[in-house]
Amino acid sequence: MTESGSSPKYDRALHVLNRCAFGPRPGDLERVRAMGAEAYIHQQLNPESIAIPNDLVERVAGYRTLHMSPIALFVEYQRPVMEARRSVKASKRETAGAGAGGDNGALKDVAKDARIRARVVMREAVEARIVRAIHGPRQLQEVMTAFWFNHFNVFAGKGLDNIWTGAFEENAIRPHTMGRFRTLLGATAHHPAMLFYLDNWQNTAPGSPGSKGKFEGINENYARELMELHTLGVGGGYTQADVIALAHILTGWGLPRPRGGAARKPGGGIGGFAAFARRGNFVQANRPKVDPGGFFFDADRHDFSTKTFLGHSFEGSGISEGEHALDILARSPATATHLSFKLAQYFVADDPPKPLVAAMAKRWQATDGDIRAVLETMFTSAEYWDRKYYAAKFKTPYEFVVSSVRATGAPVRNFRPLYGTMALLGMPLYGCQTPNGYSNTQDAWLNPDAMMTRLSFAAALGQGYLPLENPPFEEDANGDGARREPAVVPRKGGGRIDVKLDVEPAKPRQPKMTPPDSAQMGAALGENFSSTTANALEAAPPRLRASLMLGSPEFMVR
Repeated sequence: MTESGSSPKYDRALHVLNRCAFGPRPGDLERVRAMGAEAYIHQQLNPESIAIPNDLVERVAGYRTLHMSPIALFVEYQRPVMEARRSVKASKRETAGAGAGGDNGALKDVAKDARIRARVVMREAVEARIVRAIHGPRQLQEVMTAFWFNHFNVFAGKGLDNIWTGAFEENAIRPHTMGRFRTLLGATAHHPAMLFYLDNWQNTAPGSPGSKGKFEGINENYARELMELHTLGVGGGYTQADVIALAHILTGWGLPRPRGGAARKPGGGIGGFAAFARRGNFVQANRPKVDPGGFFFDADRHDFSTKTFLGHSFEGSGISEGEHALDILARSPATATHLSFKLAQYFVADDPPKPLVAAMAKRWQATDGDIRAVLETMFTSAEYWDRKYYAAKFKTPYEFVVSSVRATGAPVRNFRPLYGTMALLGMPLYGCQTPNGYSNTQDAWLNPDAMMTRLSFAAALGQGYLPLENPPFEEDANGDGARREPAVVPRKGGGRIDVKLDVEPAKPRQPKMTPPDSAQMGAALGENFSSTTANALEAAPPRLRASLMLGSPEFMVR
């Protein structure tokens, strides 16, 4: 089943399933071969035409927090934590004043329970992402959701983003993955998760009426990353003066604040969000309406002076200045080239061919940033189908874990071993601290330690030692229960995410799931292995063949 001694054969159907999807599931390869690779791509470019199975619809609907607004999430999950902390502090002050020892244990338990309860938000976001990536029929949409989230990365371990990251992906990213880039850019720019992560919620014109406390001056973080990462790219023609100008343009873009403009009042919380949420409405006294998603433009903190940005003059007109800046950035030729390069790098090669990037950038500008049209240009190019780029992309940890489970066809009820393994491999979901996101190139992920972890995971999954079919260890409504440690936890004293596994995949005792059928899995992968791997599979005992396939060099690439 190979073309030459050591190379797997070129298979167009397998190529599109590895690039436009997270690898084949049993039966996918035959279906794509029957309909044609080009027809499959056309179908995937129009995800609204692909029906989602009812069981998957119900499963995703069951993740209640995924469908809540940032305001509702704050009220239900963050405000109790803040109130519990205040109670503990107040109790300590009272105890100290009374000169007695006192017992704050009960109050501390309340605070701890509130924190544990809030963890359900991140767990549901992680599991919803994985279940749709594994079982969802709209595979290109899932690939693009992961791509664009990584492009507009926010770190779930930073403050309020622990409860807002899932909503960010669900509402700002997922609906716009193949629409116009300007719409996607605007959705991310208005979302509280982005405004909080890159500190624009504190970005304030010096000397403005709202310049008080935490809101005391210009913060350039978001303006810089908006140009360097999200749009123009390094070398995109902007200067430090443009960064400063854009920061001034975006002053006032942030979160609601309490009446009176104070940075913090008793019970006000971060940016007054708690005080705002308590009022249960979306209008501040004599101020513009707040978006239900949590975005608020604070005119009291905006710089209304005239500014020059990328050669354009901006009169001090308020929120419209920011929208105009986003228009300019989205339509810049530098943005077209930067984003076309990133797409080609993900879908074609670590060092994508320059003619392809140029063709994609040209289509980008001709269609005003129509992402679907740009993808179509790439997928119909000679470069995309060039044998030179076949199986040329090394899978990231996320892609490796998801494609492994898809290849086995195993049903998944317990996702902890999956996102735990991603974290062990250095790619915890929503755990990238830096705004540039995770790399998708081979040099970032191919190293001896990582390969040992991958092979350990392949051995455990291939022999049925991962408890994927078991009921998950979930937190209940009160955060109670045994063996329910948080899956994603901000580490004390640092921002890194720790993920704990409930299994020891390298030292299995007995099967914990139905072992995958190696013959079925081989067929799902098209028996597309080098002669070396094929000979090793033939010589191995049947119970080890699935593990060998998942750990093979051919499976590590896409």
